[in-house]
Amino acid sequence: MFNPATGRQSGEVDLASAAEVDAAVASALSAAAAWRRSSLSTRSGVLFAFRQILHDEADELAAIVTAEHGKVLSDAHGEIARALENVEFACGVPQLLKGGFSEQASSGVDVYSIRQPLGVVAGITPFNFPAMVPLWMCANAIACGNAFVLKPSEKDPSASLWLARAWQRAGLPDGVFTVVQGDKQAVDALLVHPDIAAVSFVGSTPIARYIYETATAAGKRVQALGGAKNHMVVLPDADIDLAADAAVSAAYGAAGERCMAISVAVAVGDAGDRLVDAVAARLPKLRIGDGAEPDSEMGPLITGEHRDKVAGYIAAGADSGATVVVDGRQADVPDGGFFLGGTLLDHVTPSMSVWNDEIFGPVLSVVRADTYDEALAIVNAHEYANGTAIFTRDGGAARQFQFDVEVGMVGVNVPIPVPVAYYSFGGWKGSLFGDTHMYGPEGVNFYTRGKVVTSRWPDPATSTIDLGFPRTR
Repeated sequence: MFNPATGRQSGEVDLASAAEVDAAVASALSAAAAWRRSSLSTRSGVLFAFRQILHDEADELAAIVTAEHGKVLSDAHGEIARALENVEFACGVPQLLKGGFSEQASSGVDVYSIRQPLGVVAGITPFNFPAMVPLWMCANAIACGNAFVLKPSEKDPSASLWLARAWQRAGLPDGVFTVVQGDKQAVDALLVHPDIAAVSFVGSTPIARYIYETATAAGKRVQALGGAKNHMVVLPDADIDLAADAAVSAAYGAAGERCMAISVAVAVGDAGDRLVDAVAARLPKLRIGDGAEPDSEMGPLITGEHRDKVAGYIAAGADSGATVVVDGRQADVPDGGFFLGGTLLDHVTPSMSVWNDEIFGPVLSVVRADTYDEALAIVNAHEYANGTAIFTRDGGAARQFQFDVEVGMVGVNVPIPVPVAYYSFGGWKGSLFGDTHMYGPEGVNFYTRGKVVTSRWPDPATSTIDLGFPRTR
């Protein structure tokens, strides 16, 4: 492990063997049997207690996230605040698991539906949100009566251990939430383990595809969220200052290491020059530094290797004909850490790697379009379809865009349209493997399975043999 702001090693991670994964799953399986029988009120009480710990001790968790990931403290607090919303949603599990009931569906027959937990489920989470993404998964999974095994990123593992201690303090029985630190060996063991019923994943598209194909081949339910290339369409009537502020916030926040970061601005007509000038004027004012410093606005990238990879994309864009308006490689950044300044590329085209690939760094590419239809076609042509946004003063154009665009999450004058906790998060096309989005109502459905009960309590004196197909009238 390394502190991204200094480049110095900060710790070591013990990686679990396949045998240790087996032991963790066995513990979870044993705990799941009892946790499934717990009352909804008991589960809700644990969740409320966990929510209070998360709320009261957010400063401690945010400091851990910043120290290992590098994001600024304000961003770490924002991550925790959004995680808190997911826990609060799960606190309502007595309402969320209410089924349906139909009295007298047939003569003397009642029919009702229930949702029951799957058993042991696993979550494999990325480095960029070490507190929020695990809680996207485990809050609903635990509320629904499952035991949850978490395999966090080995790059910033301490937040997961903090969560485990908080669950324990909240009264969650041992084994219901288990952390397995590991690498691909641990992941592969979870994907094919016969006692794991479902797997949730957030990460890059190649790994999401591998997770989905491997786990489904082993008979598991899977939701695997992959990569993104989020486009922000700016129409000529947009408030350019508003759009530029939004683009800078969404493209360079967390050093661009967000699956919902805006990485492409599609400027329509004469919005192009105005938008580029406005964004370029804002970039020199960004305060880049150690995320633990209160005046820092953008921290380092997660590793030196990743920083160099992002810098390579800037060079590739220039070599392909893009205009480097602001070069983050030349920014004034602190020595020693994995820092890279914000980069702005103009006149990017869909033939360039900077448009095609998920860079996952502080690079904003501007693509020019003559018309709304051309801009829409550029967005819809991409293989990734996680999030998108449109900036305009025209309500009709905005409504048409949300109807036309082939993307899972859409913002109207909102650059990062991450859904609130009582909706669900997920993209389309190459950004999602499986058919279920994460957290919210779809999360509850993912971690449960439906059962329908048809019940009749007849008078034994009226019992007869009838070989005909059951009828309701």
